[in-house]
Parts: sequence; C-alpha cells; structure tokens
Amino acid sequence: MRYFDELETRSVDEREADQLSKLDALGVGLTALEGLKDLPVLRKAELSEKQNNKPPFGGLRVGRVAHVFQSPGPIYEPGGVIHDWWRFGRFLHAAGIGKDDTVQNCFGYHLTPAGMMFENGARAVGARVLPAGTGQTELQVRAAADIGCTAYAGTPDYLKVILEKADEMGEVLSFSKACVSGGALFPQLRSAYADRGISCLQCYATADLGHIAYESSATEGMIIDEGVIVEIVTPGTGEPVAEGEVGEVVVTSLNADYPLIRFGTGDMSAFMAGQSPCGRTGKRIKGWMGRADQTAKIKGMFVRPEQVAELAKRHSEVSRIRVVAGRVNDSDTMTVKIEAPAGGSYDASVQEVLKLKGTVEIVEPGSLPKDGVLIEDTRDYT
Repeated sequence: MRYFDELETRSVDEREADQLSKLDALGVGLTALEGLKDLPVLRKAELSEKQNNKPPFGGLRVGRVAHVFQSPGPIYEPGGVIHDWWRFGRFLHAAGIGKDDTVQNCFGYHLTPAGMMFENGARAVGARVLPAGTGQTELQVRAAADIGCTAYAGTPDYLKVILEKADEMGEVLSFSKACVSGGALFPQLRSAYADRGISCLQCYATADLGHIAYESSATEGMIIDEGVIVEIVTPGTGEPVAEGEVGEVVVTSLNADYPLIRFGTGDMSAFMAGQSPCGRTGKRIKGWMGRADQTAKIKGMFVRPEQVAELAKRHSEVSRIRVVAGRVNDSDTMTVKIEAPAGGSYDASVQEVLKLKGTVEIVEPGSLPKDGVLIEDTRDYT
C-alpha cells in the first residue's frame, strides 16, 4: 500500500519525539506529551472573547496567511495556500483520490473555510477541482456529467441529493469516490453509495484546527492526523480520562502559522485500542460521539460539567458522579448519583457546589456508564 508520506507508519517513539520537538519550536517545552495536561484548555468562548478584544485573531500567534475566514460567532480563522496547509491531502489520499481525479467540491467557499480546506487538500494530491460550492443542484448535475467528475467532497447527505437529481434528469455520473465531513455518515447512507459503486469515507475537522482525524479503507475508527496531538478529557476540565473512556476531544495544532495549544472542541469521542489494519500507526478515535457541553438548567439554575467535576474532586473516595435532571408533576427534579462506598454523606457538598438541593443516591463503584456523560437530562421537551 502506498501512503501519503512516511509519517503515517513511523513508530510511537518517533512520533512523540517529533511532536515534542515541534512543541518546543512553538515555545511549549515539555519532557513528555503527558505534560500537556498541566496547561490550560482554550475554549471557543474564550477565543471569541480574545478576538472581540483584539480583532481579528485575539493576539494569538499567526504567521503569514493568505485568507481570513469567518465562522458563526463570529469567530475568525486564518488560512494559507501553501502545500497542504490544512493537512487534508492525507485524507484525500487515503480515500484513493489522486492526479487522475476531478473533485466536485460542494463545500462552501463563502466566508467559511471548508471549501478552501478541501481544495487545498486536492491540490496536495494533484487532483483537479470543480469549485461547485453549495446549492443549484441541477447545475451541479450538469457540470458533473459534462466534466466527468470522479470524486465528491461535501456533506454526507448532499451527494444523495445530487445523485437523485441526476436520476431524475437521466444523467449518468462518474463518481466513484466521496470524501465527506460536516455531518453524520449513517451506515445506511454509506451502504447506499456503495451500491452505486461509490466508496465514501469521512473525516473530522474544524474551522479553527483544520484536519484532525480521518477514515482509511479499513473503516475502523478515525486515524489521528500527523499534524495534531489529540487528548480525551473529562468534560469541563483538562484532565485526561482513562484509555478507552468517552470524553471531550482537546486538540493541539502544530501548524506553525496558527498553533492552537489544547483547544477544546466541545466534541465527544474515545480512543480505540491498537492500530488500524491499513498499516497506519497513529492513534485512532471512535469518531464523533456527541457534544461535551451538557449544561442543563434545573429549577431555574444552570448546572455545568465543571461543577460536577469539582464535586468529585472534593471527595477522594468518589470515583464518578452523574447528575440526572428529571421532571415530576410539572416540577424539575435533580438526582445526584455518586459512585462511592456506602455510608458517606454528600448532601452539603452537593448544595454548596451545585447551588441546588437534590436527591443524593450512592451507587456501587463501577456501576455508572463510562460514556463521558456528567449531566443527563431525561426531561421530555415534546
């Protein structure tokens, strides 16, 4: 198998040494990657505040860039045009896209960076690009047929819209590969594309960080990109969870033009054990598993994940806590499930930290799910 570069198959020690070297060049001197946990997590709300105070990039380190993009918030992101600036070439190569392909790029080109991200990646693998953007499906079909586009880039479901419009128009399209992101790729949708002879793979990326992780032909989890360091932490904190447990994805980007150290994505995932069958040696995550912001308003008061984490820290014998918001007789209820030995008293701590009275339920250690959920809202809003 041909890989994008030799970085994909290097040893764990080689990868860590290289990442430590790049961190040192960015002014973050560590003796081991585990030291990252002692640095603060940069959250999107904090980044937005920094940019409001000092536009456009909040005074953060930014090198020479060619574009400035705007995402909802608004939050501004820099962009470059040098070779594989966002690192999407690795994903497109894994999807089998190369110099013989024409990519119909249906990501947006206006204000937000997704369109340019995938175009930059296509250039890195030598593919041609039809900068199609979003909408105007009939014209999309016409162009795909006339040009003979062989690969699609866009959200998972919009390819289905194009294919169905082509059927309606009596056009036969030449798509055999698809690279998708920005939404869930449901198994039945991937299967439907496969039935049409289209191999569809997905990646995980954000406007701030660029490419983070990607599927290979093995389709077993997502392989972490070589240009980032990923941690999985307890939501609302910077503390790494145990290997294999679900938590918030925190990413350090090693892009010298726009390094972000410990950026909290707000997304949930978990590490997978072992290496991908495709031969790439990087760590893998299970993909997107929900949002980390589990803040709930109970009895008129906000209860936040960081409060639940603080409550657990106060008692060394407590291994895990889950707050369950419910509703009985048109009134909110709060049950605090605490993994701890029997006999402990936690009512005072619950009221002091969560600012609410609730039912405290002591449960057997190890009985709460290890799914990253600190606040479970069971109320029916329908």
